[in-house]
Amino acid sequence: MSILTVMWIVPAVGAIAAALLPARAGRSRAATDSAAKYIGLAASAAVLVMIIVVAARFKTDGDRYQFVESHYWIKDFGARYAVGVDGIAVVLLLLTAALVPVLLLAGWRDADGGHDDVVVKSGPIGAVPGPGRYVALILAVEAMVIVSFISLDVLLFYIVFEAMLIPMYFLLGGFGGTASDPAQRSRAAVKFLLYNLFGGLIMMAAVIGLWVVTDHHGGGTFDLRAITEAISSGQLHIDPGVEKALFGGFIFAFAVKAPLWPLHSWLPDAAVQSTPASAVLMMAVVDKVGTFAMLRYCVQLFPDATRYFTPLIITLSVISIIYGAIVAIGQRDVMRLIAYTSISHFGFIVLGIFAFTSQGQSGSTLYMVNHGISTAALMLVAGFLVARRGTRNIADFGGTARVAPVLAGVFLIAGLATLSLPGLSPFISEFLVLIGTFTRYPVAAIIASTAIVLAAIYILWTYQRMMTGPATDDSAKVRDLGHRELLVLTPLLALLLVFGIYPKPLLSLIDPAVGHTLTTVHQTDPPPTAALKGGDPK
Repeated sequence: MSILTVMWIVPAVGAIAAALLPARAGRSRAATDSAAKYIGLAASAAVLVMIIVVAARFKTDGDRYQFVESHYWIKDFGARYAVGVDGIAVVLLLLTAALVPVLLLAGWRDADGGHDDVVVKSGPIGAVPGPGRYVALILAVEAMVIVSFISLDVLLFYIVFEAMLIPMYFLLGGFGGTASDPAQRSRAAVKFLLYNLFGGLIMMAAVIGLWVVTDHHGGGTFDLRAITEAISSGQLHIDPGVEKALFGGFIFAFAVKAPLWPLHSWLPDAAVQSTPASAVLMMAVVDKVGTFAMLRYCVQLFPDATRYFTPLIITLSVISIIYGAIVAIGQRDVMRLIAYTSISHFGFIVLGIFAFTSQGQSGSTLYMVNHGISTAALMLVAGFLVARRGTRNIADFGGTARVAPVLAGVFLIAGLATLSLPGLSPFISEFLVLIGTFTRYPVAAIIASTAIVLAAIYILWTYQRMMTGPATDDSAKVRDLGHRELLVLTPLLALLLVFGIYPKPLLSLIDPAVGHTLTTVHQTDPPPTAALKGGDPK
């Protein structure tokens, strides 16, 4: 059993243990609740230690996929339990493992039915909430996300891709944030489930079609490595029409998960109605499975179809970037504003992937990590503030910096990271995406770069309305961040600063994997077009 298998088994076992803790009353119930929370922290901390070990032992100049474990699962269909990691998977596993314990701490009182200042009501989905269920659902999501990142079998990936919807559905619908409405929360959870299930059904047809195609060439298989090698070497030829149809089935499901305009509308509702910790888990971790899968599956399994549809996807990406930023400016709900900023950021990620340049794809992968960190910081600090006031309406705030300067300062830093301020980690990833895109699609890069100005508008204007000016009567009662909240936010701010100044540890893992991907699909960076002093282009 490889360390990768142990990595997802630990949170899966932790989820079972937390869920099976007996429900009790009085002091015994308090002890049981605390036990569930500490089980979650212990399991997630163990996962973090294991992925740090994997990252430390990963050889950037070694085999593309390392720590590989492969066993036949359904031999008649060529399905395997096959797992392994490349540099892209390693950095996304690091993001997942680092965020989950932070989110458990951030939502320490969510499952108790209350925050530090206000009561949080449960909804009709999971009408009897509790720490055991809450922790179990988060750990279940973590286990499935880990499997999705390490899977080297298309069928295995598809199963966990769909299965993770179940615990996320109960998290979104059963545990609501401050000022959320139980009926609206139930509708948002159902909308989330229906959108993603529909995308998954389309993908299921494409997965079956992929097996049929490989079965016509010497035995069906779902092995990602075998299929991509056969396609790259010319041993497996897929009819162009069939390839386009299969690509469409995969990209549709991933575009819903990402989410890419116009398949995005489930995200703002789900983010607003859930707890901040659940919203971060969804946007910073689960949704990354969609963009990761575009890079690993769509690009490598269907290279010709990918090139055919690239102009369309580039167009949709640019629309997502501008649309998300413009709509964010007009939001009155601070949590909905943050959700729309994520739609804009996911547009940048998809744009870099389909630019088919090393800078673009490295920037996109780094963007996945940096977006997860910055969104977690902004969403969580906004959630702490909303919990104190009991409202998400931006107009109800004002003068918060006078009474809670640390909270306001953290909000400003997280906001500046969201708009990709130089010196904070999202800057270098956005810069790489724009540079990588410009070399192939200069018009798309120029239009996308206008989002930088739009981001400055929605972040700085929001900060001005919520944090500056005289304190209102209600704002005067807001207390500053407590010890637990500082413990949650400090690591996130530290990562924003460290990777903003020195992103090399992440890029050293990402770059070789991106190089392998481009080589597999026979793509190279465009030659430079600038002329040297002598007049010869280099």
